[in-house]
Amino acid sequence: MSVLASTVTAVLPQLVTAVPDPGAGTMPPGFGAFTTVMGWAKYIGLGVAVVGLIMLGVSLTISARRGEGGEIGGWLGRLLIGVIIISAAFTIVGFLVGA
Repeated sequence: MSVLASTVTAVLPQLVTAVPDPGAGTMPPGFGAFTTVMGWAKYIGLGVAVVGLIMLGVSLTISARRGEGGEIGGWLGRLLIGVIIISAAFTIVGFLVGA
């Protein structure tokens, strides 16, 4: 066991000093267009979700007048989860890209 411990203590400092520093880094040329397209996709997706929410509200109103509407709650949950996914996806990609 002492041979293993002495080997680890001898090799570990060399491994730590051998890790290169990547620096701050920069985006590749033309990468600004990617973030622009991501912004458009986010706003288009959220616009579609708002239109879907309006349509869901109209459907809920019509169903309530007829005395129905129990299954609308499931659609509302799916729509709101979609909005969360759209917003979170753009935020996560923007964070990873550094924009």
